[in-house]
Amino acid sequence: MTRSLTRTAAPAALSFLLLAVTHAGAPMVKSQAPGYYRMMLGEFEVTALLDGTPPLPVADFLNGVTPEQAKRVLAREYLPYPLEFSINAFLINTGSKLVLIDTGDGASMEGTGHLIENLKAAGYAADQIDEIYISHMHGDHVGGLSKDGARQFPNAIVRAGRAEGEYWLSAERMAAASADAKGSFERAHAMLDPYVTAGKYRPIDGDGELVPGIRAIATPGHTPGHTCYLVESRGNRLVAIGDLIHVGALQFPNPSITLKFDTDQGAARAQRLRIFREAAQHGEWIAAAHLSFPGIGHVRAQGAGFAWIPANYSMSR
Repeated sequence: MTRSLTRTAAPAALSFLLLAVTHAGAPMVKSQAPGYYRMMLGEFEVTALLDGTPPLPVADFLNGVTPEQAKRVLAREYLPYPLEFSINAFLINTGSKLVLIDTGDGASMEGTGHLIENLKAAGYAADQIDEIYISHMHGDHVGGLSKDGARQFPNAIVRAGRAEGEYWLSAERMAAASADAKGSFERAHAMLDPYVTAGKYRPIDGDGELVPGIRAIATPGHTPGHTCYLVESRGNRLVAIGDLIHVGALQFPNPSITLKFDTDQGAARAQRLRIFREAAQHGEWIAAAHLSFPGIGHVRAQGAGFAWIPANYSMSR
């Protein structure tokens, strides 16, 4: 009797062990989903595109709060340090024009340079882009424009505030810049010059409509020609705010905190308050270059500052 039970149990035990080994041996994938997020704004399609999430010591970049205070707030919000800092761009399909707002970093920092692959994953190609609107000419916004001296968006017109181009593309300013700052001027030239040479760069003079449904809003402060872009369709409005905010956990509750890289600290603070107050009052969507991907949501006035309400995830329909 004992011998019979042993013969019966052995194959079953062996099958269980083989099954366990098979399941335990599945390798980890260790990659994230493609970095795009889509929503409709009236009749316009808005696609957030992730260029990357470089780890940055953001506490060292802020004015109005000590590094120790900043780190405590980030820890309270369960955010790692250095902070994985999203670099977002936004693609607007109006039905007649395909417009890209900012172009990411272009792989100069760890974990960046994924804009083109995420653009493709979202169903578009670089040569389909009609116009590119640049919030400002820091490297993490223009870094995807060109590669090895060639335009990455061969059919696109590039636009930015006139004051921005006059500052960053000035040979005189670059020559007079400190050794630390000179690299930013050189990078702006490397990214924009192929478009300037091809006659594809057109400065923006003040506020106004660029294509039907998209307007420029001059917001100088972070840089001399920093520009936001208001997108509107059927009464629905979204403001692509560029670098009006960098570290949401700190700057929403205390919008007086500025960035050491702000060209004009007071103006940067004032522009943030102006745009956020208007967005809170009118219920406009915000699309932010450096809030956690996709960087789209609403702001609500709260105390002396604001609260951030990220977009509720929705499947495409």
